[in-house]
Amino acid sequence: MGDQALQRATDWLAKGGLRPTRQRVVLAGLLVGDGIDRHVTAESLFAASNDTGEGVSLATVYNTLRAFCEAGLMQEVVVDGSKSYFDTRMDDHPHFYWEATAELTDARADQLEITRLPDLPEGTEISKVDVVIRLRRT
Repeated sequence: MGDQALQRATDWLAKGGLRPTRQRVVLAGLLVGDGIDRHVTAESLFAASNDTGEGVSLATVYNTLRAFCEAGLMQEVVVDGSKSYFDTRMDDHPHFYWEATAELTDARADQLEITRLPDLPEGTEISKVDVVIRLRRT
């Protein structure tokens, strides 16, 4: 990992108040080292870490992604009950889910308009509205 990527990774961890362990720095570097927001699954991040020769276990990847989410550095996007993506972009925005490739990409938030939501059960409030638009080629 280059000096600039390392600095981005350690700054990102510091923003979340996380100690920069070796595994966290490696994974943070893969996530934000180039300054580009991305969507990953635990499995894709695990494969990327193995490609670097760092040898981070899949369990560590899962635990680290959860820690990044809890620290407010990432958000989890659940596509269905069995598939979670982790997004480094933290503002509210919708997503496209490409069914043929199982890829998650950002959709333009300025083109989404939600005009009405159902009445909420008494004693509740909305914490977040996730929008995942599933796509398939015609």
